[in-house]
Amino acid sequence: MKILFVEDDAMNRRVVRDMLDVAGATMAEADCAEAGLQRIDDEAFDLVLLDLRMPGMDGFEVIRRVRARDDAKRTLPIIVVTADTAIDLTDRCIAAGADEVLFKPVAMDALFDAIGRDPCRPCGGDLIF
Repeated sequence: MKILFVEDDAMNRRVVRDMLDVAGATMAEADCAEAGLQRIDDEAFDLVLLDLRMPGMDGFEVIRRVRARDDAKRTLPIIVVTADTAIDLTDRCIAAGADEVLFKPVAMDALFDAIGRDPCRPCGGDLIF
């Protein structure tokens, strides 16, 4: 599984990369919305993890632009990862076109649930990615 994480904070990217490494996923990074959109143009990803609050363009605009594409990438799964705790935020993200919303700090089990993967078998703890 190849995942793009669009996040301006390097430490947050590192933490999520470490989590995804445990499950054998490949994570590409973009440190701003514009770079994320460029990577989506240039590469194939299975899903995007997307911060909402970044300098310049915010995550809502990224979602809007991806969903407005006229190719198959318009259906690319987008999981918002945010520290924003506004009461209606999940509803706003889903209405904008996000598939899921995770709140920081993100627990490993919540991340794996959101990407639709079970990182370990019930017995033995072997990775199943």
